[in-house]
Amino acid sequence: MGEKLLMKGAEAIGEAAIRAGCRHFFGYPITPQNEAPAYMARRLPEVNGTFLQAESEVAAINMLYGCAAAGKRVITTSSSPGISLMQEGLSYIAGSELPVVVMNVVRGGPGLGDIAPAQGDYFQAVKGGGHGDYHLIVLAPSTVQESIDLMQLAFDLADKYRNPVMMLSDGLLGQMMEAVEFPGFVDIEKLPKKPWAADSMQGKRSRNLVNSFDLLPEGLEVMNKKMWAKYADVEKNEVKFEEVETADAEYIFVAYGTVARIIKTVIKDLRSKGHKVGLIRPITLYPFPKKQLLALAENPRVKFFLDIELSFGQMIEDVKLSTEFKKPVHFYGRQGGMLPEPNEISEVMLKLMKEAK
Repeated sequence: MGEKLLMKGAEAIGEAAIRAGCRHFFGYPITPQNEAPAYMARRLPEVNGTFLQAESEVAAINMLYGCAAAGKRVITTSSSPGISLMQEGLSYIAGSELPVVVMNVVRGGPGLGDIAPAQGDYFQAVKGGGHGDYHLIVLAPSTVQESIDLMQLAFDLADKYRNPVMMLSDGLLGQMMEAVEFPGFVDIEKLPKKPWAADSMQGKRSRNLVNSFDLLPEGLEVMNKKMWAKYADVEKNEVKFEEVETADAEYIFVAYGTVARIIKTVIKDLRSKGHKVGLIRPITLYPFPKKQLLALAENPRVKFFLDIELSFGQMIEDVKLSTEFKKPVHFYGRQGGMLPEPNEISEVMLKLMKEAK
């Protein structure tokens, strides 16, 4: 880590990707993340990298396919409607088991929506989004610094599991400025070799073929089973989460991303008034921290959970399934780019606590 810099979130993720060994960006502009491609357009030539503004998001995601198939670290950034256009390509990339990183700076929807922060893309990111049986690994930062810290992990996980990784951010994190520190530059020459890549053979090996299909149903089933065995390893080894004040908590908030920041303020306020509240924050939305939520649900001290989202409730399904309905799971959300105030959430929690007695 070096000196602290005041930097906008969308630009910080670009620099973090470069320091993680990425030298290739393909994308198409869409608010509220346009600062990311603008930054990469200026910065990548300085490190002998490649920036290309594609003619559409459909083209951009397929350019990622080609670049990853050649064994290179590659990223794109977009926002909700643009990510929707990428779904077919993401399914192809997952089926071909290619490592790419995609940043979704989520904005209000559905449809064209607005450019304010939202969390309505949870289903799309975590449940697949495109066609077929597949998973993205999904990381959810809650600060600009964490966006930087998770970028290295995103590329490493993508390479480790040969799987696309999505960073699920939002319009607030993309546009806010925070003091951040960057890690040093990854030595590209020391990155793990990719013997499967369709790069130059140079007479050293047989030809590689990267694709996502098998015309024989029995062959395609084998491919699917292989992928799901990989996902089982991901779920076993890569769960990340944060717990705040859960050691003695009777009431547990569940939130991710920007909302979790608000909840931490709420917890301080309610704790100062004698209320034993805590937070569990999934950092990996896939794999989801199922075991950790179940452990809390099985604790006799815990009375209920309150899921807070910038949507009408998408993550709540995973919360209920993870807790196996052993404790009540309540929900409060804001939509359309609206952010809840801390006192607003406190009032919801206090009302539920009163009703539970």
